[in-house]
Amino acid sequence: MKLLRRDLMRASLGAGAGFATLGLACSRSQAASSPAHTAHPFDESTVRTLAQSLAHKDYVAPSNTLPDTLANMGFDQFNSIKYAPEKALWHADKLAFDVEFFPRGYLYKPRVHMFEVINGKATPVSYDPDLYNYSDPSLKVTGDIGFSGLRIRYALNTPGIMEECAVFLGASYFRSFAKGQIYGLSARGFAKDTGALKGEEFPYFRSFWLEKPTPDAQSLVIHALMDSPSLTGAFRFTIRPGETTLFDVQSTFFPRRDIINGGIAPLTGMFYFDANNHSHVNDWRPAAHDSGALQIWTGAKQQLYRPLDNPTDLQISAFSDTGPYGYGLMQRDREFHDYEDLALHYEKRPSLWIEPVGNWGEGVVELVEIPTPSEVNDNIVAFWHPKEPMLKDHVYNYTYRMYWGWDTPWPTHLARISTTRVGAVIDHPEARFFVIDFTGEPFQTLPKDTEFRLIAEARPGTIRNIVIEPNPYIKGIRTTFEFVPGDAKLCELKAQLATDQGPISETWLYRWTP
Repeated sequence: MKLLRRDLMRASLGAGAGFATLGLACSRSQAASSPAHTAHPFDESTVRTLAQSLAHKDYVAPSNTLPDTLANMGFDQFNSIKYAPEKALWHADKLAFDVEFFPRGYLYKPRVHMFEVINGKATPVSYDPDLYNYSDPSLKVTGDIGFSGLRIRYALNTPGIMEECAVFLGASYFRSFAKGQIYGLSARGFAKDTGALKGEEFPYFRSFWLEKPTPDAQSLVIHALMDSPSLTGAFRFTIRPGETTLFDVQSTFFPRRDIINGGIAPLTGMFYFDANNHSHVNDWRPAAHDSGALQIWTGAKQQLYRPLDNPTDLQISAFSDTGPYGYGLMQRDREFHDYEDLALHYEKRPSLWIEPVGNWGEGVVELVEIPTPSEVNDNIVAFWHPKEPMLKDHVYNYTYRMYWGWDTPWPTHLARISTTRVGAVIDHPEARFFVIDFTGEPFQTLPKDTEFRLIAEARPGTIRNIVIEPNPYIKGIRTTFEFVPGDAKLCELKAQLATDQGPISETWLYRWTP
């Protein structure tokens, strides 16, 4: 993975280190100094037991101590240190997966401990400076420096050609993509106080356990121990790369203190601009974003579609639900001409869909939109916020499946929002002009003489001059209307395409601000 500057910014927000064993019959000092790498028992309960035990101890921040050569290196220097592919974990075994490890340095200073699990035994993965190739020889430092994260390789696009398909690096961030895609948005283990004035807390993965796959396995199991001042967590990831890359996630949380603003299965990405807010940005491209919208399928079987924005001020939206079917940050614009960017290829960025396993009860899907002056910053966060606080000394389990791919995992019979455009109304400065294009199955199945109408409302504000017409270029329908906010500083808009038989589209939601 070629790191971008905004990838590295995540590390400065709270990258993590780990105790070498945390109760695996070896002390921290022994693990840091002993070359024996003694194997210790490991099973499905090991990381949960460690997390629960750690939650009853005072939080200890990770050490960032490094030799000056590594601690003071710049972005380009860090990016120049390359793991030698032939030295990847399991490379010699010719399995479906192998693993490379990131060095420490620059913003990724804390040590993250790695273990290989074979036949119920966990053994530390040895650090060696000779694992890397150095374009700058001065960056090669002897000693047991350790790792900061890991990358997973798999023959995703071409049989027999191993390539990176997933990364765990910085705080509790991780990301992946599907066949034919490139990196875009990220996921996190947990979100704490996102968008709060007091500042966000960033839990971190301090240790990983990698189960060695069998020769015929097409999935990889990774366990992770998470820590922060407010809680600990145990994660089990089952990763299946493919046409859609799947992560099956089992997570258990042990709060050290009561948590009111906690976020489950958080997604993080960048939205700079699109056709709905291009007037705010002086840029030659049509759009620039990892994701174009938040999509939600509610427990009541509503399908909601909320275009993202790069607001002037911090915006937090909450979509109440009980037992959601799923939610995700979606990238629907899939043509090069949607972005015209030969370097960044936003059209190849994955959508990421979260499918809860079991009933998650009452809560909200929360969307945080943070102003950003450029595409360098991740400024969009979405997650499940349970209605009830997470209480100290209680245990919370959340299981879910993540779909990294081109779209939602299931088709819909409803018409879908293709594009949202916003602009001025000539000779009416008090109004804004909205264009919503709909595509999808109804326009192939309904009679050609079907009459459509738009069910639209604004709170507050007024919607006027609604027009509905065929759009043959997308084989769908275009709807337009004028929106007059009056003196309002924030308006919630809602629209749905319908026939005389009722709504036939997903529900378009939009937050307008001046």
